[in-house]
Amino acid sequence: MILYGLSSCDTCRKARKALEAAGRDVTFRDVRESPLSPEERVDLLAEFGEALINRRSTTWRQLPEDARNASPDDLLAAHPTLMKRPVLVEGLRRTLGWDAAVQGEWIG
Repeated sequence: MILYGLSSCDTCRKARKALEAAGRDVTFRDVRESPLSPEERVDLLAEFGEALINRRSTTWRQLPEDARNASPDDLLAAHPTLMKRPVLVEGLRRTLGWDAAVQGEWIG
C-alpha cells in the first residue's frame, strides 16, 4: 500500500499510524519531495477527477486567479501540494481522504 501525502499533514500522519497499527504495510510518499509522475497524475485524476484538487488549501488560496483556471493535471504538476490527501493506493484500490468510510474500507 502506498500513502501519498505530505509529511507535515496531520491527517496523513493519523492515517499512516492507524493503518500500521492495523497491521498494514504502508509505504509513505511525500508528494512535495517526490511529486506525482505524469502517469500517476493521469491515473489518479481518472479515478477522482477534480476532487483530487484541494481547493481549501493554503496553496490554492495563494494562487493567482488566472492560475486557478489551469487544468487539474497542470495544477498538480506545478503545485504538488494542491493534491487532496491522503491518497491510498493498493493494487487497483484507491481512496481519497481519511473519513470514516475510507477508514472502514482499509481498517474494517
